[in-house]
Amino acid sequence: MLCFPSKDPLPRPEYAMFQSLRQRLSRRGLAASLVVIAVLLGGVAASLGVSGSRALAAQPALPEVLVYKTPTCGCCGKWIAHLRANGFTVRAIDLEDLSPIRSDWKVPPKLASCHTAKVGGYVVEGHVPAADIRRLLKTRPRVDGLSVPGMPVGSPGMEQGNVVEPYDVLAFNAAGETRVFARH
Repeated sequence: MLCFPSKDPLPRPEYAMFQSLRQRLSRRGLAASLVVIAVLLGGVAASLGVSGSRALAAQPALPEVLVYKTPTCGCCGKWIAHLRANGFTVRAIDLEDLSPIRSDWKVPPKLASCHTAKVGGYVVEGHVPAADIRRLLKTRPRVDGLSVPGMPVGSPGMEQGNVVEPYDVLAFNAAGETRVFARH
């Protein structure tokens, strides 16, 4: 014979525990609990020296950017400063000739600029904005790298007051195929 519980089961200790828990987790109780948790997390973050949105939305560390540049190029140093200001760690190596690096990393000659970098397995040629590099690393498209061919005025490292030439950031592969990744 099957036995079904009546509508008013006999109180058992585990039922009382669940009923108490259910009452504590009512909407009002849940909201109050979340506020307490947020305050506690904020206190912990403050004690660690973390403030603002960094406390709640810690981002994974960005990979190091390895930059090859010529020793006399000033705009390359400004581009490196732009990357550092946007949270990247940069290691720069000065070379007199970047052709061997570009050849090894399959940068098509038509996409060449004044410096060549590697970050997260991708090649970055020229004055690519940090935001575009972050997007590349986040979305991980099937490309070999990004390039801003030439040295367009107004791109990071090539600032000249309020003058900005429109330019494209191109995604490329080793076969030399390109597509527009971003427009500025």
